[in-house]
Amino acid sequence: MNRIRERIENKFAAAARLFYRHNIITLLVLAVFTGALLSQLPNLTVDTSTEGFLHDQDPDLLAYNDFRDQFGNTEMVIVAVKSKDVFAPEFLKKLRKLHVELRDNVPYVDDINSLINARSTRGDGDRLIVEDLLENWPKTPEELAAVKERALANPLYKNMLISEKGDFTAVVLQMQAYSSQGEEVDDVLDGFTEDSETTSQEERIFLTDAETSEVVQAVTSIVDTYRAPNFEIYVAGGPVVTDFLKKAMMKDMRKFMLLVGLTIGTFLFLMFRRASAVFLPLLVVAFSLLSTLALMAIFGTAIKLPTQILPSFLMAVGVGDSVHILAIFFHRFRKNKGDKAEAVEYAVGHSGLAVFMTSLTTAGGLLSFSTADVAPIADLGIYAAAGVMLALLYTIVLLPALLALIPLKDQKEKTSQQTTPRLDNILSTIGHVATGNPKAILVITALIFIVSIVGITRVKFSHDVVRWYKKDSPIRIASEIIDEEMRGSIALEIILDTGKVNGLYDPDLLQRIDNSVGYVEQLKKGKIFAGKAWSITTILKEIHQALNENRPEFYAVPDNPDLIPQEFLLFENSGSDDLEDVTDSQFSKARFTIKVPFQDAVAYTDFIQTVNEHFQQTFPELKITTTGMTSILFQTMARVIRSMAKSYTIALIVITLLMILLIGKMRTGLLSMIPNLFPIILTLGIMGWFQVPLDLFTMLVGSISIGLAVDDTIHFMHNFRRYFEQTGDAKQAVMETLHSTGRAMLITTCVLSLGFFIFMFASMNNLFNFGWLTGFTIITALLADYFIAPALMVLVNRSKIPISS
Repeated sequence: MNRIRERIENKFAAAARLFYRHNIITLLVLAVFTGALLSQLPNLTVDTSTEGFLHDQDPDLLAYNDFRDQFGNTEMVIVAVKSKDVFAPEFLKKLRKLHVELRDNVPYVDDINSLINARSTRGDGDRLIVEDLLENWPKTPEELAAVKERALANPLYKNMLISEKGDFTAVVLQMQAYSSQGEEVDDVLDGFTEDSETTSQEERIFLTDAETSEVVQAVTSIVDTYRAPNFEIYVAGGPVVTDFLKKAMMKDMRKFMLLVGLTIGTFLFLMFRRASAVFLPLLVVAFSLLSTLALMAIFGTAIKLPTQILPSFLMAVGVGDSVHILAIFFHRFRKNKGDKAEAVEYAVGHSGLAVFMTSLTTAGGLLSFSTADVAPIADLGIYAAAGVMLALLYTIVLLPALLALIPLKDQKEKTSQQTTPRLDNILSTIGHVATGNPKAILVITALIFIVSIVGITRVKFSHDVVRWYKKDSPIRIASEIIDEEMRGSIALEIILDTGKVNGLYDPDLLQRIDNSVGYVEQLKKGKIFAGKAWSITTILKEIHQALNENRPEFYAVPDNPDLIPQEFLLFENSGSDDLEDVTDSQFSKARFTIKVPFQDAVAYTDFIQTVNEHFQQTFPELKITTTGMTSILFQTMARVIRSMAKSYTIALIVITLLMILLIGKMRTGLLSMIPNLFPIILTLGIMGWFQVPLDLFTMLVGSISIGLAVDDTIHFMHNFRRYFEQTGDAKQAVMETLHSTGRAMLITTCVLSLGFFIFMFASMNNLFNFGWLTGFTIITALLADYFIAPALMVLVNRSKIPISS
């Protein structure tokens, strides 16, 4: 193993010598490679949609796409307006003006509903009349009273357009299912070929994230002009929440990149006191980051909620390789009195293998996410790993070439001379404590392990998008008010498929569907309730009542099978197309919609299971499909739990194998995983004891941290082996290791932890938790390598026999 390691180290030194000598050619080749990548950056997109959490071929996403193709977009933008009297003449006039402006000026809207155009079905003799509630504007108090009476008597309006208390009304905007992109081209080509319509249909894409943002921005800009003391407006719904997420995400990304860059630059300057030591690592990091984002653009991968941490993460992680090599380079440069070529060759030869292994283990930890069932988590694993390896490439190739061109002075740094003895004293104290009390340290470690494992049993999962915002955030306030007053803002959709034409003409089946509406509307599981439920029977009962002199007792499903198709036909002939929203053209499928609050995805578990069980038991002969935004939120959380278990296991196996390979001994390699696992177990335990939820972001802490924590362990073990082989004394080898590698470990830990602590300045709670947890884990990883790793090495190597033997 020693010969192999020496051979690899010599290869790294030879590569550094090559890049140093042929610096111009190296930089030109690298410029062409990087330029080709960066030319694709304009194609990078952002996607914060909920369905973006699922893979393209995920069965749940395919079912949701089929639903959207059949029934349109399920997502609602809800504009709720509060007033003392929502039927006051002046209020209704202002509401009408708002309704019309939203209808005429908001793009990509398929339908808009409010009290102004709410469906009102009534009979007039033998005629069925389906009209807008305020089609004939009331001119007298009596006419207004009649309108109010009709509205309050209509079960459809309750919790849909009017709150139970009567002090809120809503304007509900339903967005288009499909994007408008390419429609102009389709219109031009239409008619040139017989199959042009089929082709364009196949190529159609669903409403894009950018188009959804246009809808939300248009709505918010319009409603802002209508806000008044007696016309309080709240805007919420799935599209609004995700659009605000995107804005916060883009704002935070820019802020984090700037702060991380400033933090890294400041810290590097304080440690090295050289401008080149700041410029070179930041250049490596910048090229690595931009190249990684370019790869995402090339492969059509959008930046999504979890991948928003990628830029700041790569900036913090990518600097580590440069720091280790530059630390040795400048030390050697001063020692050999300014021989840059020899210093570069020595530094890369000395640390090249360790840097390669740390990059490999970090990438291995990140690649554990690539198998995740949550699409953006898998994307993060793939592209973060690619970014880490790109950082390695730029470090090994770019640093020697640039160092050859940059003039350097042999500085004698007063600050360094003053700081080094202090740091040496601290590291010496740590070494004496660790090597002098190994058993006590391991006993304390074991106790912390036990307490942490108990804490882990208390960890709770969460995916609460609305509660990611601060309590005083306008979107959180609006969502919570609308969920409370209008009893929900997102939908759970269920498709009942009879599998036969006109299968919905069966009175018994329709009665069971109607009974299910009543059952669901009474259902409540924890925080989740059904604020409203409706289906095809909602329209059928309106028709049946209208055709029977509008008498309330006829608001029911007709028991005569011959009446059902006739009544539906009369409704269609009235000019209304509302049946298209609840059934297909062959009356074989029924859509069943349940409006629920926007809550933690975990909270939906019991509710959705109860609903599914009810429909499976009530309709055993039908094919039941559950879909919609609520279902996707629920499925996302289930996938997070599965992905976490899978990614942690893969990361542990991959990194353990790499550690054994690097160290060359099975027992020592396995023991070296103890200081790597310790910070992860401790952090998860703290999350359990302090009730920090394990969500889409905090689940990343473990695999990211183990990939980073192992870096310091590799550097420690790599140097410990070298010194132990020279001295045969484990205690002395520990002291030498701490005095040589301990400084670089401290620098990289400070840079990494500060890079993650910056996330605590995020505008969202989930990123705040992710930041402090990851930063804390990285610091405890350093402490584990300062105390636990030396204690283990002293106990394992008491006989003073070199590891290589």
